[in-house]
Amino acid sequence: MTTNLTKPISIKLLFAMLVVTIGAEVLLYLSRFSYLASTFYDAMMVSSFFIGIKLHQRIRSSEPHPVTKRKLTLKFTGAFLVFFLGSTIINIYSSNTFNDFNVDYDQYVQEYTDMQMDVDPQHSETVESGTKAEPNSTFFDQIDTIGADIYTDALAGLEEVWRLAYIILLLVVCKKVFPKKWASGKRDLFLMLALFLTSILFGIDHTLDSVEPWEVRIGAIVTFANMGLLFGLILLWTRNLWVTVLVHSLYDISATLSWYYLDSAVEFLALAVLIVHVLVLTLEKFHNKRSQPPLENVEGIQAAE
Repeated sequence: MTTNLTKPISIKLLFAMLVVTIGAEVLLYLSRFSYLASTFYDAMMVSSFFIGIKLHQRIRSSEPHPVTKRKLTLKFTGAFLVFFLGSTIINIYSSNTFNDFNVDYDQYVQEYTDMQMDVDPQHSETVESGTKAEPNSTFFDQIDTIGADIYTDALAGLEEVWRLAYIILLLVVCKKVFPKKWASGKRDLFLMLALFLTSILFGIDHTLDSVEPWEVRIGAIVTFANMGLLFGLILLWTRNLWVTVLVHSLYDISATLSWYYLDSAVEFLALAVLIVHVLVLTLEKFHNKRSQPPLENVEGIQAAE
């Protein structure tokens, strides 16, 4: 895998990878001061899709036979279930270890929920005390709200292009700086180092767009770094960038929906994925069983030979 990841990189692709990695971090930091920077960051995530097409060729599995739709589905469902279980453990750990971060995160979710349900004072009716004002919530208001959330969460999945670009850049640097160790067969160690460093950066990047006390930021960095490590392991395990992107996006979408639409959206999605996984796995085993020749025929052919 490392040999394929560190193939010669064209100047154009190298520039694009630097923009997606370092440029994204600069825009994330500036987004705490400028809404325009946040818009540019979203645009960069959209454009990273096209860079991901190039990078996916470097990590995809070079299997002799083409991957069937069933096997690809099993990769996705298995990866999602692994991330769901791992993220649940991480959330339990963080809630018990980083109390300041946990309280701050709960407060953020509550404020975000209240903001979506807020009443527009210009359109709400003036009522006497003891009665409630009717919120100005039209159909299109709801569409705008949920649409913006789904759009943002879908773009979050493209952060995996950022990760793969960083991994490739770090491996290329290691190959140039430590040529003897690279040639001696220690490439997997460099790959694990790149995975570890990108996971830490993943955690740090989730704190760049906001100003919080260090007690909160440390908890956020550790929590999201562990989440990033899970995504990185899924990326290396599946050898499929788009499966990892899809897992990331769908998990973020379901988590956001659980804030103020459906409390157990993540759990319901995980249950649906589990059912699909069991069904597809059963079909795959049935197909493999049918495609194998009967044992009697095999023995007869061997005896004839």
